[in-house]
Amino acid sequence: MTETAHWLTLPDVAERLDTTIVKVHQLIKDGSLLAVRRDGIRVVPAELVANETVLKHLPGVLTLLHDAGFNDEEALRWLYTADDTLPGTPAEALGGDMAREVKRRAQAVAF
Repeated sequence: MTETAHWLTLPDVAERLDTTIVKVHQLIKDGSLLAVRRDGIRVVPAELVANETVLKHLPGVLTLLHDAGFNDEEALRWLYTADDTLPGTPAEALGGDMAREVKRRAQAVAF
């Protein structure tokens, strides 16, 4: 598994998204954003928050993975496992032209 290079704390996410910490908690609760605990602190992979917004297809991919029974740690592992048929990992591909392909693959995992 390729681990994320940079983590953001929830206050950092709020600052990057130019919103409140309450809204960040709501995004996580709604499944639109992924947060995991590292050293007792909830953090978000920086790559999943781009240009003052959550990556466009991330909420849909997370919904598909959660519907397939993945918990947040398993979804993180899936997003950051290198795939030779993608440019790096699914998380990296979400930020580019392969986003729909990542979503299709997440859908296939559910079945």
